[in-house]
Amino acid sequence: MARSNTRELLRLRSVFISDVHLGSRDSRASELLQFLSSVQVDYLFLVGDIIDFWSLSRSFYWPQPHNDVLRAILGKARDGAQVIYVPGNHDETLRQFCGSAFGNLKIRRRYVHATADGREFLVMHGDEFDAAVKYSRWFTRVGSFFYEVALRANRAVNAGRRAFGLPFWSLAGYVKLRLKNAVRYVEAFERAAANAAVQRKLDGIICGHIHRAGVREIDGVLYCNDGDWVESCTALVEDMSGRMFVWSWSQAGERRERLEPVAAAA
Repeated sequence: MARSNTRELLRLRSVFISDVHLGSRDSRASELLQFLSSVQVDYLFLVGDIIDFWSLSRSFYWPQPHNDVLRAILGKARDGAQVIYVPGNHDETLRQFCGSAFGNLKIRRRYVHATADGREFLVMHGDEFDAAVKYSRWFTRVGSFFYEVALRANRAVNAGRRAFGLPFWSLAGYVKLRLKNAVRYVEAFERAAANAAVQRKLDGIICGHIHRAGVREIDGVLYCNDGDWVESCTALVEDMSGRMFVWSWSQAGERRERLEPVAAAA
């Protein structure tokens, strides 16, 4: 008789993931599947760019791990978790279904989440803030091109690293953190996102889009970004008391018992 592994699951109240980019060759779906298989949640938020329709429109790519991730998400809903899908710009075709519900899976344009300790957070993908960020139009176009080039280079670099038993390393992430314009863009994006929560008199905002995880206070509200599953393999999680953490699966490794929070805010 097979032994159940329910006791091994990490109990969390909420998990927020975004920028998985299923359908892209750069999606790290296998790592996400490992993470989802290690947690039991009450709420699972899909904060946009889960499926990369842009990439799929250029060339169809859908290996088994990408299919398994969708099955794992639907499995969470079937097991009783509330799954809220907030589409982003790469899966914006799903925005036409906002307001729909399919059992425990709901599709919303934006959502207000109440944490266990009574705080309220605006949940949205974040591409909405591009227009509010100075020089974002040209920066997005040029930056997206060079980001795609860096991701392709990532594949070759990490193929060599795997041959030597070395862990994944993000060339794209390394370059982004060293370009002044990129850093300024991120800072402007974070302030625009925080302002959305301030205007709505909420306690904070949870978003994705820029592939840079973080939890910090800005203008009196808590800005939370859940990162991505292309470069960093991060999720935002809420524990049973309402505390919010950025959780790094790539740093934690495949064994759940080695997981440790890498950023936190009360």
